[in-house]
Amino acid sequence: MSESGYQVLARKYRPQTFADLVGQDAMVRTLRNAFAADKIAQAFILTGIRGTGKTTTARIVAKGMNCTGPDGQGGPTTDPCGVCEHCVAIAEGAHMDVLEMDAASNTGIDDIRAQVIDSVAYAPASARYKVYIVDEVHMLSRSAFNALLKTLEEPPRHVKFIFATTEIRKVPVTVLSRCQRFDLRRIEPEDMIALLRRIAEAEGGAIEDGALALVTRASEGSARDATSLLDQALAQGPAGGAAVTAEDVRAMLGLADRGRVLDLFDLVLRGDAAGALAELAAQYADGADPLVVLRDLAEVCHWVSVTKITPEAADDPTVSPDERQRGRAMAEALPMRVLSRMWQMLLKALDEVAQAPNAMMAAEMALIRLTHVADLPPPEDLIRQLQSQGAEAAAPGASASAPAPARGSAPVAAAPRRAPRRRAAPRRGAPRGAARSPSRGQSPKWRWGATPASRRCRS
Repeated sequence: MSESGYQVLARKYRPQTFADLVGQDAMVRTLRNAFAADKIAQAFILTGIRGTGKTTTARIVAKGMNCTGPDGQGGPTTDPCGVCEHCVAIAEGAHMDVLEMDAASNTGIDDIRAQVIDSVAYAPASARYKVYIVDEVHMLSRSAFNALLKTLEEPPRHVKFIFATTEIRKVPVTVLSRCQRFDLRRIEPEDMIALLRRIAEAEGGAIEDGALALVTRASEGSARDATSLLDQALAQGPAGGAAVTAEDVRAMLGLADRGRVLDLFDLVLRGDAAGALAELAAQYADGADPLVVLRDLAEVCHWVSVTKITPEAADDPTVSPDERQRGRAMAEALPMRVLSRMWQMLLKALDEVAQAPNAMMAAEMALIRLTHVADLPPPEDLIRQLQSQGAEAAAPGASASAPAPARGSAPVAAAPRRAPRRRAAPRRGAPRGAARSPSRGQSPKWRWGATPASRRCRS
């Protein structure tokens, strides 16, 4: 083992020039034009997901600003030589005029004042520009941002700022308005597979295309994640120089076979609860995580739905030809209402499995629910059935349960309604609240307030 130790692939193959950057053509074109016209902005802010090259781009820009070429006479360029003292020192992170600051651990106004504000007035020691690279800039406090505003708006001519962040919404608008913003995109699957293949060949490792496709899918567009997974996959490759297979990568990531996921998807849509539970148990026995299996089902559901709307979506380089054919067949056979319902139920099931004390039990219950609703009739059939039942009930022969009257018989007269009893109106001139005189044959009923005054006096 060498004294320097092993260097991971993510650091070993880190881009050193703009030509090495993968999938960021729009940003590279803009920066090349700006450098060629000598219109380098005073501040840049780079945003994007993890592992797309924000800090790497900041270092390349810093090298391009300060590169002097192999002969020491060059000017700012987008193709730094990599051999001059400035390029070498910046690549090693040891240049005294290129200051990298981690805003996640230096969040306060005192940190900004000590590392930035108090030193911007001094000229660079050896380089052309003094460059401040602030990583995770969104972690700065509000007071730190406010203290930086004046310097950021009117910095000295020899000072440049480069900010990097994954949460652009947390950066104040007053800071964004003072910077040129570049959004780094996720790397496309085709570009990622080509990058991983070049690295694997440079390392002398053999890996199948199916394994590269799995690594690309798991990286979600992040070059750093992809190279780290490739490093791990090559390290666990079989002995004897054999190629790393898709099964090896699948076991490394804890994924289920995509073909078996499609089988499970088909069993669920056919309403075969017993078959779906048996397939889930088999994948669980092979080491698959129940939560990952449901995520794969949701991914397949989304892929089939998109393929149904746009058939070109099936031409995914991370999907094998057999899986593409099965996906197209499912998209043609399944109605969109079934796919939408399954998507909503899978989203709910993912939350339940993540929170359940036993993930396998929760996944089994989710599959039982999905298979139970698979054979429900469509809403239009239910409406048609209800309409037909209503038409039968309204037909003339539907209410013939009562016997019809004999022919020639006289119609039966309906019984007269009993008129409601009216309340007798009080006699004219009678005092209010006085009792009505009882009718003949009825005993008088005394009410409170109708007692004669003589009785009230006796009592």
